[in-house]
Amino acid sequence: MTTRIDTRFAELKKQGRSAFVTFLMAGDPDPTTSLDIIKALPKAGADIIEIGMPFTDPMADGPSIQAAGLRALKAGMTLKKTLEMVHGFRKDDNATPLVLMGYYNPIYIYGVDKFLADAKSAGVDGLIIVDLPPEEDTELCLPAMKAGLNFIRLATPTTDDKRLPAVLANTSGFVYYVSITGITGSASADARVVGEAVTRIKRHTELPVCVGFGIRTPEAARSIAEHANGAVVGTALVDALRGSLDADDRATAKTVGAVADLAASLAQGVRGAIQAAE
Repeated sequence: MTTRIDTRFAELKKQGRSAFVTFLMAGDPDPTTSLDIIKALPKAGADIIEIGMPFTDPMADGPSIQAAGLRALKAGMTLKKTLEMVHGFRKDDNATPLVLMGYYNPIYIYGVDKFLADAKSAGVDGLIIVDLPPEEDTELCLPAMKAGLNFIRLATPTTDDKRLPAVLANTSGFVYYVSITGITGSASADARVVGEAVTRIKRHTELPVCVGFGIRTPEAARSIAEHANGAVVGTALVDALRGSLDADDRATAKTVGAVADLAASLAQGVRGAIQAAE
């Protein structure tokens, strides 16, 4: 079964370029503004959108994304409202792939079967669940694939050749390579090291490899896109959003534009990788 993610990567392959993948937290700084921002991203050049599911104990997230999750929870965001937001996005855009990223606990509480059915009907294309290892595939990964959703795995600098086949076994959509060890937003990605890692992963899979963590500027996005099938940017966009808020963490007239403008310059960076590669 072909998902929007598969379709998008096939289109990009024809164009000879890498994907620009954005990450933002659902409901940050409030549900209405959050939807407006996400609606603005495809026009700004986002090829795939990852949407964070706010959670009270986000162990892999750095301070910026943790704070975004807390703002969203404070604004009343729930998993149900996150799915409603996806549904709202789909009213005007049926092509851009949407991936929900987060932790298993909220899905478990929601109920796996109910969540998968609701996510599919809302228009979700894939899931990245950072705290479910391959050993737990029966919990969510296999049911998600059965429901027609891509289950996207994280590979890290510490995922060796022995471990990779297990990580890739039931992965679909793309492989998300975490370019640095540690939490999001904590360091910069080194394009040369990333290039070697992507080459190593590609020896084990036909899937596209997207690289995230540590990409904050158009230049960094460009250098990563030269080595990978996609560059993922989250913390920099979340920081741009935060910088546009008022003293009470509420959205201002600048909020949507602040995120969209940065996304547009990052997208140019990723697209600049085509000219460089030619």
